[in-house]
Amino acid sequence: MVLMGHAQELNYVTVQRSVNLMGDKFDITVVADNEEIGYINIEEAVSEIKRIEKLISSWDEESETSKINKNAGIKPVKVSVELYKLIERANQISEITNGAFDITFAGLDKIWQFDGSMKYKPTKEEIKQSVSKVGYKKIILNEEDHTVFLQLKGMKIGLGGIAKGYAVDMAKELLVGKQVRAGVINASGDLTTWGTKATGEKWLIGIANPLSKDKIFSWLPVLESSVATSESYDKYITFDGRKYSHILDPRTGNPISGINSVSVFSKTAELSDALATAIFVLGVDSGMALINQLKGTEAIIVDDNNKMHKSSGILFN
Repeated sequence: MVLMGHAQELNYVTVQRSVNLMGDKFDITVVADNEEIGYINIEEAVSEIKRIEKLISSWDEESETSKINKNAGIKPVKVSVELYKLIERANQISEITNGAFDITFAGLDKIWQFDGSMKYKPTKEEIKQSVSKVGYKKIILNEEDHTVFLQLKGMKIGLGGIAKGYAVDMAKELLVGKQVRAGVINASGDLTTWGTKATGEKWLIGIANPLSKDKIFSWLPVLESSVATSESYDKYITFDGRKYSHILDPRTGNPISGINSVSVFSKTAELSDALATAIFVLGVDSGMALINQLKGTEAIIVDDNNKMHKSSGILFN
């Protein structure tokens, strides 16, 4: 009996497609009974990601997110339960990260430029002014009516730090619900897996070598879990010999320094996505302290000296 099951295992096919969605590349891989079914499954995942993009996209005038932003300082906006819950979860992550993750960062004035055009650091006054409309505590949520109200005129929310992870999770949930036996959904580093390869082996994720990004330092099995990676190797500015990353601290309006890349492993891509951003802002010590407190969550941080730090549950083979 066991052997038969194993022999059958090899009849599955692996189907893969890359699509540009949410301003990023999504690689969707499924293990299916045949190619035709595999491509149908992928099409369904793509439709689900497009649906979420429509819901959360702040550049789509018609999206619920745009309506919330347009009515900032004016009136609460009734939204779908789905968006309401996503914003609620984003605020919970803001709570546990002391505001290092904050969807109201979208209201930051763009006083820092990372395209080489900046000659001077902004003044303290300009920086202070830039964060005046930022702060997750200024998002007023009403559970009964499912309304969202941004207290100040000019405030904005942007779900970029959590939306890709959420879309990856929802596409996986849809496919798992349709009995798709296994797959990987990877949105440029926000990745989730389920099941095993067509051969029965585990899916593996390569951890990049900090000293040479193109080389793999170690392979880690990802079983029913998700990982998100944030990097700042390429986008930064230098003032007085110090490197400042393009990631800004939503609490201070200052660019952060100290970290080159963060990978967070957790049950959902959404949580991994948001925490990877937060750890950049928190820095190595506070970031690791947070991860070591959270159950079922692990992280690998590469600091700006290319030294690797890993949380207690990461064991390299």
